[in-house]
Parts: sequence; C-alpha cells; structure tokens
Amino acid sequence: MRKCLQLATKAMLEDEVPVGAIVVYKGKIIGQGYNQCNSLNDATAHAEMLAITSASNTIGDWRLNECTMYVTKEPCPMCAGAIVNSRIEFLYFGCYDEDYGACGSKFEICGNVSLNTPAVVRGNLLAGESLALLQEYFFKKRQKKKEF
Repeated sequence: MRKCLQLATKAMLEDEVPVGAIVVYKGKIIGQGYNQCNSLNDATAHAEMLAITSASNTIGDWRLNECTMYVTKEPCPMCAGAIVNSRIEFLYFGCYDEDYGACGSKFEICGNVSLNTPAVVRGNLLAGESLALLQEYFFKKRQKKKEF
C-alpha cells in the first residue's frame, strides 16, 4: 500500500486525482498505475486500469490469476468490472468511496459471488492516508476556483 500512496502522490503532483494502484504476483509488483485521465485525455485512464494493462503486458496474458491488486481508493464500477474480468483474485484498498465505490459502498461488483471470478475484497488499509491525499487534492481544487 505504501507504493500505491507514492503513486497517488505522483498523480496529485501532476494535477490528477490522487489514486495509485499496483498488481502483485507471488510477492513481486508486475504492474502499476496512477490516475492519468487529464494528461492522457482518457476517461478510462484510472490507476486500476493502467495497473491491469501494465501487469498484463508484463506477463503476456490478460488473465491475472493468482494476482493481488492494491489501490488507494475503492474502485469505481468500470475498474471493478476490469478487476473481475482480468481474474484478479484479491483486492485490497484504502478508503471507501461512498459515492461511486463498486466494492461494497455504493455497488457490489468485485466481490459479487454471482459473477464467475469474484475477487476477495478487503478495504480500509491505510485509509486515513489515502483519504488525506484526496481531501488535500480537492481542497486545492476548490481554492483555485475561489481565486477566479
């Protein structure tokens, strides 16, 4: 999770929503990403999506069986769908997202046992640190709006 927080901080420094994600296989990071929607002009360039793509490229397969994802914030529905479709087995995340979270907060996609390949999900890992980054980012955004 510490690596995810470093990636989230990098996102914030690039004026992106501070979310970072890694994919781990047998104790080794095989993929990583941080939000880059603004810089790539791509609504799908979420940390989780980029980490999945990176991991798939590393192992040469879209199936990420036996892999674990760590991410600083509860994934949205798009990312949750990608996590399930890529067959990631375990998902650990930082803070919950009461508005858009798809791992128990608003929706239940990742751990939905009616799906063929649900992930085992656990939240609240270093949640305070993850939430603090998000709060700092959005506070600064609101301050910039007030300046205009």
